[in-house]
Amino acid sequence: MVSIITPLHNADKFIAQTIESVLAQTYQEWEMIIVDDLSLDHSASIVEAYVQKDPRITMIKQKQKSGPAGARNRAIQAAQGRYIAFLDADDLWMPEKLEKQISFMTKYDSAFTYSSYKVIDMDNEVLTTFVTLPDISYESMLKTCSVGCLTAVYDREKLGKMYMPKLPRRQDYALWLSILKKIGTAKGLLEPLAYYRIGQTSVSSNKINAAAWQWKVYRDVEQLSLTKSIYYFVNYVYFGIKKYR
Repeated sequence: MVSIITPLHNADKFIAQTIESVLAQTYQEWEMIIVDDLSLDHSASIVEAYVQKDPRITMIKQKQKSGPAGARNRAIQAAQGRYIAFLDADDLWMPEKLEKQISFMTKYDSAFTYSSYKVIDMDNEVLTTFVTLPDISYESMLKTCSVGCLTAVYDREKLGKMYMPKLPRRQDYALWLSILKKIGTAKGLLEPLAYYRIGQTSVSSNKINAAAWQWKVYRDVEQLSLTKSIYYFVNYVYFGIKKYR
């Protein structure tokens, strides 16, 4: 079974589409754990309607706001599946996403995989495609993040449950680094299998803020030297410019 980890905060415009993309999966052995991080809109009531219809969908309501890392970690804690997959409340999966990715993981005996994805706007219009790398390592990930959170899946039978550091930003990136330090390398699917939504409120749309947190991961989480941090940060900027096509 795949445990789908979904943090939720004020996403009533998109959460129904996100859940529908999970219900449409050709691979049906899943549970979806949605953690409501004190939403102030109608998000929770929309999710509750789905919970009543499908027992594979559950919702946990946080008592205190914890941010994306805390919400994801709460869901991971409750997860029952062998595979841990991530899907934010405004992103979408293509129907064969899980089927193709779990088959890929089985074929290559992989502990951690990811895929390419399409970037969409607030109206579901495709803007561009992020084409990932077929292989990544800890060192290559320090240079550029090739893993979109909505495409990542890890095998907890091989890795155990691994959690995100409690950072306001780049917590998913820090988790991928932790996984790669354990397994060395990982393989990805070049085929786009998901839709990543970007908008004015998107964290990734704020390049300066994202860069600041990238630096913080280098220095505070990975504890790299100043020289290595500068080296990898220059690579991060360079590859960031080339990332989309």
